[in-house]
Amino acid sequence: MLAGHFPVVSLLLLLAALAALAYTAFALVRIRVFAGRRERPAAGPPVTVLKPLRGAEPGLYENLRSFCEQDYPVFQVVFGVRDAGDPAIPVVERVMRDLPERDLALVVSDRVIGANLKISNLANMYGSAKHDRLVIADSDMRVGRDYLATVLAPLADPAVGVVTCLYRGRAAGGPWSVLGAMFINEWFLPSVLVARALAPGRFCFGATMAVRREALEAIGGFAALAPYLADDYVLGALMNARGLRVALSSYLVDDVVWEPDLAALFRHELRWARTMRTAQPLGYAMSFLTYSLVLSVVYLLVSSLHALAGVVVGAALISRVAVHYAVRASLGVTEPARPWLVPVREALCFGVWAVSFWGRTVQWGGRKFSVSSDGRLWANGGHHSC
Repeated sequence: MLAGHFPVVSLLLLLAALAALAYTAFALVRIRVFAGRRERPAAGPPVTVLKPLRGAEPGLYENLRSFCEQDYPVFQVVFGVRDAGDPAIPVVERVMRDLPERDLALVVSDRVIGANLKISNLANMYGSAKHDRLVIADSDMRVGRDYLATVLAPLADPAVGVVTCLYRGRAAGGPWSVLGAMFINEWFLPSVLVARALAPGRFCFGATMAVRREALEAIGGFAALAPYLADDYVLGALMNARGLRVALSSYLVDDVVWEPDLAALFRHELRWARTMRTAQPLGYAMSFLTYSLVLSVVYLLVSSLHALAGVVVGAALISRVAVHYAVRASLGVTEPARPWLVPVREALCFGVWAVSFWGRTVQWGGRKFSVSSDGRLWANGGHHSC
């Protein structure tokens, strides 16, 4: 048996599989704890919502309109694109026609302040923001009418520098979108809840970033974020450096996932993976311990302790399927249950994780970039450090 030749490897795999099982059990606890949190929506000061756009993905009209139909007394929504021919513009114009009573604006500017073109877009929109409370949210997010009143409430605490939200995946259609939504709901979201339990107040996500104008300007504004791939992580880190907390709202934003094929899904998730790798290299390297099914199956293959290995594999499968159902029961995930896809999705997760260590390039917005060890973006062919 392989274990006879590699007893240390077998033992290490067993320990890793058991650690992964413990992680999954803790994730289930954190899911239930988060589900029990409820922040009461409260009307606050006027706010400007900044929506950086590129392209017209499926559901864009509904996504954008959801941010414009808020139960909040005074708010403005500013949409921004970099290209006058961007297909998102007709969608924005339709929203503006359909909601003439709302304070909506569109900014078109190709000014670049750094390699991160999304941040350049936000910087161009910033001059049109009327209010001192700012909410930044990605274009593929969709929200309910109580969103602004909920996510802005923690900013009443002067110790809070930025408020962020987790998000749950909602497949726009097709098997690859389903797998993309599963990754968000069952691997990414639980891992963040576990990480925040161990290191609260540090992580920020592009699904929502709510800040006060003076706090943003105190860290250097959007120009301080523009060189980096993980702009959301850098925003949280800069706020922490000034002694301000990152508050996690109880509000869950819906992320409308559209992945037309396997290649698009893999590229998208590889960019996420390399983003997380540059932001937290050690934590990301250790994230293999979240793949309990993969580790237990590898242990089964190399171990002569077949009975124990079989028990470990069974426990890993049961715990992963439990997460599959827990996010639906506790976090309002409306995706149909597909437990038979859990092993497929974990294998794909592990594959992306492994490939992410091979190289430092990402594809984003139709362009290829290199990412330096400090998280800075460089257009392909540009200078970068190792």
